[in-house]
Amino acid sequence: MLETRRWLLAALLLSGSGCLQAQGYEVLPWPNGKKVPAVVGTDLQGRTVAVSELRGKAVLINFWASWCEPCVSEMPALQTLAQRHGNDKLVVLAVNFKEAAPTVERFVQRNAITLTVLLDVQGNAARAWGATVFPTTVLISADGRVKAMVRGGLDWAGPQAAALVEPLLRKAR
Repeated sequence: MLETRRWLLAALLLSGSGCLQAQGYEVLPWPNGKKVPAVVGTDLQGRTVAVSELRGKAVLINFWASWCEPCVSEMPALQTLAQRHGNDKLVVLAVNFKEAAPTVERFVQRNAITLTVLLDVQGNAARAWGATVFPTTVLISADGRVKAMVRGGLDWAGPQAAALVEPLLRKAR
């Protein structure tokens, strides 16, 4: 709990923001005592992705939908962020909320998405992770601890995002 508060305070100070909500997004701590769900989702090939498989890497789990304009707007910056840091340090998982596989596949192809895209057709993963606003991005450090949730759209190429992601990467090195 204390470590999470320190991490959030450091991220806010680095971002130059004195508040948790600004520019259409808010940064929230992971609820105290809430367990980290074991499964994130199923990829487009039908393979299940579990958090335990990603230990040792920083992870961003982005809950999105193709009908959500802020979700679509932040997707290119998430992809750039993932490419910049490499999959060995930072894994970005794009979990689609309640859309059929063919719809998601068309979106991925049309927009040249190279992120790992996962399906959450029933919305179970979103519920388990606490994603009630779209987009929601969960930030996990390399040791498997959830550090925060970002609700709403964020420019993942900007300084506010860097202030949130850099502490995760330091743990991954």
